[in-house]
Amino acid sequence: MKFVVYASLITGLFIPNGFSLAGEIEDGKKTSQSHCTRCHVVGDFNPNGGISSTPSFQLLVNALKDYEERFATFYVRPPHPAVIKIKGIKKRDDLPYNAEPVELTLKDVANILNFAKTLKKK
Repeated sequence: MKFVVYASLITGLFIPNGFSLAGEIEDGKKTSQSHCTRCHVVGDFNPNGGISSTPSFQLLVNALKDYEERFATFYVRPPHPAVIKIKGIKKRDDLPYNAEPVELTLKDVANILNFAKTLKKK
Protein backbone atom coordinates (compact mmCIF):
# COMPACT_ATOMS: atom_id res chain seq x y z
CA MET A 1 0.00 0.00 0.00
CA LYS A 2 3.01 2.30 0.50
CA PHE A 3 3.57 2.44 -3.24
CA VAL A 4 -0.08 3.39 -3.85
CA VAL A 5 0.45 6.42 -1.63
CA TYR A 6 3.70 7.21 -3.47
CA ALA A 7 1.96 6.79 -6.84
CA SER A 8 -0.81 9.05 -5.60
CA LEU A 9 1.70 11.78 -4.79
CA ILE A 10 3.40 11.43 -8.17
CA THR A 11 0.21 11.48 -10.20
CA GLY A 12 -1.65 13.95 -8.02
CA LEU A 13 -4.42 11.43 -7.41
CA PHE A 14 -5.58 10.39 -3.98
CA ILE A 15 -6.25 6.66 -3.75
CA PRO A 16 -7.78 5.85 -0.36
CA ASN A 17 -6.72 2.70 1.47
CA GLY A 18 -8.78 -0.26 0.29
CA PHE A 19 -10.03 1.59 -2.79
CA SER A 20 -10.19 -0.45 -5.96
CA LEU A 21 -10.93 0.76 -9.44
CA ALA A 22 -13.64 -1.43 -10.94
CA GLY A 23 -12.64 -2.87 -14.27
CA GLU A 24 -13.79 -5.27 -16.91
CA ILE A 25 -11.82 -8.46 -17.52
CA GLU A 26 -12.38 -8.70 -21.28
CA ASP A 27 -11.45 -5.05 -21.82
CA GLY A 28 -8.32 -5.59 -19.72
CA LYS A 29 -7.38 -8.61 -21.79
CA LYS A 30 -7.78 -6.62 -25.03
CA THR A 31 -5.79 -3.67 -23.69
CA SER A 32 -3.04 -6.00 -22.43
CA GLN A 33 -2.87 -7.77 -25.78
CA SER A 34 -2.77 -4.46 -27.65
CA HIS A 35 -0.13 -2.71 -25.56
CA CYS A 36 1.53 -4.81 -22.86
CA THR A 37 2.68 -7.55 -25.23
CA ARG A 38 5.32 -5.14 -26.54
CA CYS A 39 7.38 -6.23 -23.56
CA HIS A 40 5.47 -8.89 -21.55
CA VAL A 41 4.16 -12.36 -22.20
CA VAL A 42 0.45 -11.99 -21.46
CA GLY A 43 -1.57 -15.10 -20.69
CA ASP A 44 -1.55 -17.58 -23.54
CA PHE A 45 -1.84 -14.82 -26.13
CA ASN A 46 1.87 -14.50 -26.90
CA PRO A 47 3.74 -17.35 -25.12
CA ASN A 48 6.90 -16.75 -27.17
CA GLY A 49 6.69 -12.95 -27.22
CA GLY A 50 7.76 -10.15 -24.93
CA ILE A 51 11.30 -9.16 -24.01
CA SER A 52 13.27 -11.94 -22.34
CA SER A 53 14.29 -9.82 -19.34
CA THR A 54 10.71 -8.63 -18.73
CA PRO A 55 8.54 -10.73 -16.39
CA SER A 56 5.38 -12.30 -17.78
CA PHE A 57 2.02 -11.34 -16.36
CA GLN A 58 1.72 -14.90 -15.03
CA LEU A 59 5.02 -14.63 -13.14
CA LEU A 60 4.07 -11.29 -11.62
CA VAL A 61 0.65 -12.53 -10.53
CA ASN A 62 1.78 -15.87 -9.16
CA ALA A 63 5.12 -14.93 -7.58
CA LEU A 64 4.46 -11.54 -5.99
CA LYS A 65 2.19 -11.08 -2.98
CA ASP A 66 1.70 -7.41 -3.86
CA TYR A 67 0.88 -8.01 -7.54
CA GLU A 68 -2.46 -6.17 -7.31
CA GLU A 69 -0.74 -3.02 -6.06
CA ARG A 70 1.93 -3.35 -8.76
CA PHE A 71 -0.63 -3.72 -11.54
CA ALA A 72 -2.70 -0.81 -10.16
CA THR A 73 0.34 1.48 -10.14
CA PHE A 74 2.48 0.11 -12.98
CA TYR A 75 2.37 3.35 -14.94
CA VAL A 76 4.57 5.13 -12.35
CA ARG A 77 6.97 2.20 -11.90
CA PRO A 78 10.10 2.27 -14.06
CA PRO A 79 10.44 1.72 -16.93
CA HIS A 80 6.75 2.40 -17.65
CA PRO A 81 6.80 6.22 -17.31
CA ALA A 82 9.13 6.29 -20.32
CA VAL A 83 6.36 4.79 -22.48
CA ILE A 84 2.98 5.04 -20.70
CA LYS A 85 0.83 8.14 -20.64
CA ILE A 86 -2.34 8.16 -18.54
CA LYS A 87 -5.03 10.36 -20.02
CA GLY A 88 -5.71 13.29 -17.73
CA ILE A 89 -2.52 12.89 -15.70
CA LYS A 90 0.35 15.21 -16.53
CA LYS A 91 3.71 13.56 -16.84
CA ARG A 92 6.10 14.45 -14.02
CA ASP A 93 8.79 15.77 -16.30
CA ASP A 94 9.12 17.07 -19.80
CA LEU A 95 11.43 14.34 -21.05
CA PRO A 96 10.39 12.79 -24.35
CA TYR A 97 9.14 9.22 -24.46
CA ASN A 98 11.79 6.66 -25.41
CA ALA A 99 9.36 4.76 -27.65
CA GLU A 100 5.99 5.39 -29.25
CA PRO A 101 3.88 6.31 -26.20
CA VAL A 102 0.93 4.23 -25.11
CA GLU A 103 -1.99 6.31 -23.84
CA LEU A 104 -4.26 4.64 -21.31
CA THR A 105 -6.97 5.74 -18.90
CA LEU A 106 -7.22 4.83 -15.23
CA LYS A 107 -10.14 2.60 -16.25
CA ASP A 108 -7.74 0.76 -18.61
CA VAL A 109 -5.36 0.26 -15.67
CA ALA A 110 -8.18 -1.22 -13.57
CA ASN A 111 -9.22 -3.45 -16.46
CA ILE A 112 -5.65 -4.74 -16.88
CA LEU A 113 -5.51 -5.55 -13.16
CA ASN A 114 -8.81 -7.42 -13.31
CA PHE A 115 -7.61 -9.42 -16.31
CA ALA A 116 -4.30 -10.17 -14.54
CA LYS A 117 -6.23 -11.59 -11.57
CA THR A 118 -7.63 -14.27 -13.90
CA LEU A 119 -4.07 -15.55 -14.42
CA LYS A 120 -3.66 -16.41 -10.73
CA LYS A 121 -3.14 -20.13 -10.20
CA LYS A 122 -5.69 -21.62 -7.85
